[in-house]
This record gives sequence, structure tokens and C-alpha cells, in this order.
Amino acid sequence: MKKKFIAILFLTVGALTYLILSYYPRLTIVTGFSAKSVASGIFFANRSQASIEEGDNDFSLLPMAENEVDFEERTVRSSIINFKNRKAVYRDGLGATLLPENPSGSGNMLRPNRKRSKVNLPYPYGDLPQKDTVFGEIDQEKLVSAINNAFDQVEKREKGTRSVLVVYKDQIIGEKYAEGFDESTPILGWSMTKSITATIYGILQKKGRINIYEKTGVAEWQNDARAQITFDNLLQMNSGLEWNEDYADISDVTSMLYEAEEMGKVQLEKPQTGKAGESWNYSSGTSNLLAGYLLRNILQDHQTYLDFWYAELLDRIGMHSALIETDFHGNFVGSSYAWATTRDWAKFGLLYLHQGNWNWEQIFDPEWADYVSTPTNGSNGRYGGHFWLNAGGHFPDVPRDMYSANGFQGQTVAIIPSKDLVIVRMGLVEDPDFDFNHFLSEVINSIK
Repeated sequence: MKKKFIAILFLTVGALTYLILSYYPRLTIVTGFSAKSVASGIFFANRSQASIEEGDNDFSLLPMAENEVDFEERTVRSSIINFKNRKAVYRDGLGATLLPENPSGSGNMLRPNRKRSKVNLPYPYGDLPQKDTVFGEIDQEKLVSAINNAFDQVEKREKGTRSVLVVYKDQIIGEKYAEGFDESTPILGWSMTKSITATIYGILQKKGRINIYEKTGVAEWQNDARAQITFDNLLQMNSGLEWNEDYADISDVTSMLYEAEEMGKVQLEKPQTGKAGESWNYSSGTSNLLAGYLLRNILQDHQTYLDFWYAELLDRIGMHSALIETDFHGNFVGSSYAWATTRDWAKFGLLYLHQGNWNWEQIFDPEWADYVSTPTNGSNGRYGGHFWLNAGGHFPDVPRDMYSANGFQGQTVAIIPSKDLVIVRMGLVEDPDFDFNHFLSEVINSIK
């Protein structure tokens, strides 16, 4: 009996040791994700802690994290059985930021200046209700069915859709929200933020501040082949720089998002393992290099840098609900952390549908819309300039001219110029588990 007990104890200790060695290094990512997610959801999106933990933090090891919220200090501390404590703090105008374990300095506390002026025009160009418009070519029954089919039935969670908005010829023709969400709820776009980052470069191109086909001039790259990398290579994810975009383990992307103080410098330090222009590799590090390092250098003054994104794009087109969160040093996390309401995400899509023209004002040149929707070499027609494409027919029942801003868990702003359509879907389940080909084609086919 004693030998049996010793054997069981030995096996138990061995199993626990294996689990600790296997999972312990990941716990800092888990608690970091949890703290950041809860802080953003509570202090910006005005959601309850329970809804965030049950809806956003319910996958992988995240349910193991315990979150302690301090409403006075606007912080969230997360840990797993008192291991790997991580703390996120919410700062007005900058969003929720994970505090480094051993920070170098106190971080940058400058805030962007916002102009949220009211415009007496109907949606999408102003704050008034849209005018009633009847489109005879729309089969309302089919459209309602297509939208309803995107949502789960009661007490099921297979499709995970939180919102759907369909805009046709600048008119909202369909809109629906899951319980707990409505037209005023900001939703994290995850990698849709990349498309915002690209748009900032399109605006700079129009202003003559940069030429995307020129070399970046990064000082740290001047003594090797990286000196030849252009802004175009980075925007097309075709720089040849090493990067591992694996969210299931400790990787370049998870270490960057949940451990790095300055996210824009992580890709900066990577070697070139491919040839620029020939080595497409999806990289959130590249987006943050563009957003948090190169753009910061182009605009030079930090306050100017913070203001530019809002004054020249987001507030300029009435995306007043939008927030792009920053890293510890106040640099925008241009890969992942943009928030906006579903209606404001649709405005972003409409800006591209109209090739940069917003209510008779040209935000970026029409050629920029063509640039971002042109396939990147090596992507098989799936990727352009920080936008996803259907040029290669990935969605066989959707027009080939569709391109989209996409994010983790199926966040999508689909732009379909040939149909004069923008379709927004926000949720928790992505392709192929959520059938985007079927959903998009159903909406499209409701319009004759």
C-alpha cells in the first residue's frame, strides 16, 4: 500500500512538474492579456467585468486568471494562483496599457487632442438620423434572413457575432446587435488597426511628407541588406524581416503585445531572412514598426504624432468613438488596439469605398485605395497594403474586387466597390468556423 502511495505521489509530482515547465512561461502572456482586456473593456467600453471574462477571456488558459479591479486607480491586476502578476492601467486618451515588470522610466503621459464637433448632416457624414430611403432592388426578406443567420440562436455560441451593419449607397439597410451590445458600444478591431495604420501613410503620401517607394532610412539597418527596405515593402508585409506570428505560444507577436515596453522597436531588431519584395510574411511587428517607430520619427514631435491620427483621419471622418491604445511609452499599437462603434467602423469602410473622398473632401488620393487593394507579391491574391483581398477568389461567391480590414476572431469591414456596399461584422469566431463566404454572399444576393 505504501509503495502504491509513493508511486502515485511520484506520478502526481511528475505531472505537476511537467505542467509547470510547459505552461509557466506562458502565464505572463495569459495574465497580461487578461489584465489588458478587462481594463479596456471596463474603463473604455463600459462593460461589466463578468461580461468580459465570460465573453472575451474564455479561451485557452485565460479562465484561470483572477482579475482584481481598482476603480479608483483605474487599474486591473491579474494573476494565476498568485503567479505571474500583471497590471494594466487605463489612461484617458491612451487607453489601457500593460505596465512593464521593470519599466525604464515613467512612460509618456501626453494625450491626443480631440475635436468632436457636431455635424448637422445625416449618417454617415453627420450626427443626424439618416433619411428614409427605399431601394426597390433590395429583397428585405432575404437581407433580414442573411443578417439573422450570422447570429447565434438563444443559449448557443457557435457563430459568436456581436454586430452586423450593412451600408448600401451610403444608407444603413441592415443592422443588428447581440445582447449587451448596441450602436454606442465600442468594439476592439484587433488587426483592423493595421488598415488604419496604412491609411495614415496614405494621408502622408498625399501631403507629400513621404514617398512610400523610398527606403526607410532606419539608422540601425544601414550596415546590412535591410538598408534597401522601403515603406512599400513594410506596408505590403514583404520586407523579408524575420517574424513569428503565432498566438498559441510564446512568440514574437505575443512577447511584443504582452511584454514589450516599446512595441515599435521589436521588429526593428529582427534580421532579414528573406528578400525584400519577394518574401510575404504577415507581421504585427511590421505594423508597429510603421506606427510606433517610423511614423513617430517622421512626425518628430510626440504631441503632433498623437494628434495626427485623430485630426487627419478619425475625427475628420466623424469616427469620434474611436480610440487607438498606446504602449507604455505612448506610441500607438498600430497592429492591434483600435476601438470604435460598429457604425464608426463602417465609416472607415465608406472612406475607402469612395476612394478617400469624405463628403467632398479628399482625405487621401484615389490611387491609395488602388494601392492597398492590389495583391502583394507572394500572397496568392490574399493581401495588399495592410488590407486583405479577395482578388484570388478566396471567397468564391463574393466579388473579386472585395477587400477588407480584418481582425482576430472575425472582425471585418468588407468593402465591395462593384456593389456599392460596406459590410461590418464584429464577433468572437473567425473564418472558417464562421462562414464568411456564405454570410457575405447572402447579404450581396439580397440586392438584385
